[in-house]
Amino acid sequence: MAQEETTVKQATEKEVDIYRDTPVRFLGYANEVGEAFRSLVHKSVVHGSYGVASLYVLADTVDKSKKIYKANQDNPECNKKVLIAAGDTLLWQALASVIIPGFTINRVCAGSYFLMKRFKVAPKPARKWMTTAIGLACIPFIIHPIDNLVTVLMDKSVRKLVGLPHEEQSKHD
Repeated sequence: MAQEETTVKQATEKEVDIYRDTPVRFLGYANEVGEAFRSLVHKSVVHGSYGVASLYVLADTVDKSKKIYKANQDNPECNKKVLIAAGDTLLWQALASVIIPGFTINRVCAGSYFLMKRFKVAPKPARKWMTTAIGLACIPFIIHPIDNLVTVLMDKSVRKLVGLPHEEQSKHD
């Protein structure tokens, strides 16, 4: 008799996901805010923002792993399912919430500051504030495209390598 398999989506669809459906989700964007403020604050503040975002990623990974474990603890492949879900969640969140957005905002801010300096747009203090405003303004516009990019990249690579069935791909995002 085949045991019923439970995906992350099935395990979480009956309840509110605190890491994805509540304001806690904004903690994942802390590093983008830190990058936007890089020109105005000490680098330890920026590094701290990466710490906050990384803790968010780890907390979401633990949460998803616990849910898969509870839903599959009688399944002989429970540990494998938990490991796949944890790895998938950790990698997706690290790429989509920390690495790619942080790099993107960093480059947007650096590029905008460079251009404003080169074309003498404003005095240095004003350029720093303008750079921060540009970085902050970009955040809402980069989130969904980056999420979608990471999902597609993982569906076409890592998720195929670990043998995640097609219907379960993208369910850990």
